[in-house]
Amino acid sequence: MPDPREVRSMFGRIAGRYDLLNRVLSAGIDSRWRRRAVRAAGELRGRRVVDVCCGTGDLSLAFAAAGADVLGIDFTPEMLRLARPKARARGLPGTFVHGDALHLPVESGVADVCSVAFGVRNLEDPERGLREMVRVLKPGGRLLVLEFSPPPKGWIGSLYRAYFLHVLPRIGAWVSGDADAYRYLPRTVGTWFTPHEFSARMQRVGLVHCGHESLSFGIASLHWGTRP
Repeated sequence: MPDPREVRSMFGRIAGRYDLLNRVLSAGIDSRWRRRAVRAAGELRGRRVVDVCCGTGDLSLAFAAAGADVLGIDFTPEMLRLARPKARARGLPGTFVHGDALHLPVESGVADVCSVAFGVRNLEDPERGLREMVRVLKPGGRLLVLEFSPPPKGWIGSLYRAYFLHVLPRIGAWVSGDADAYRYLPRTVGTWFTPHEFSARMQRVGLVHCGHESLSFGIASLHWGTRP
């Protein structure tokens, strides 16, 4: 499992170029994935969302734009320093606080929705992180998880694997100046759970009505489950 100190240091180093690299490396598809997650949450006006591993706040602010009361949490201060002015620049509400996904600074049973985009894979103990997210949900509240998936089979998977292993690290290193950070991404994605395996983990932490949707030919997946 990832060392949390190394993960925090890595994201701190690339924070200033993080948004640019997300857009470039995904050709903008990551924004579409986040919009899909917001739609999956249903009606959001007046509802409370806790966005875990919020980074620079892209998913948090997408929820805020849909009318939610959003709390974004991340354990990398450099990321949070970018999220707050981004919210102000867009004229959107949102509270961003420093915190660990394994010890969320949130009371139990207060959130209508809890979300995490491309962060659960970076946790030292992903299942413990899921249990924390379930804890903060109200009964009937929904957990939404956006995450990369291991390369699918067939020619699409071969292209995806070649891009992740050879092209992405070079572009990431060139733009960010941090080669290690963009070797980390393909390494962790390649050993991550399949969508079906991850759905089983969500059920194991007590969620019901779990499911997932493949995005962009299986490059990523949106997972969901409900706290009974």
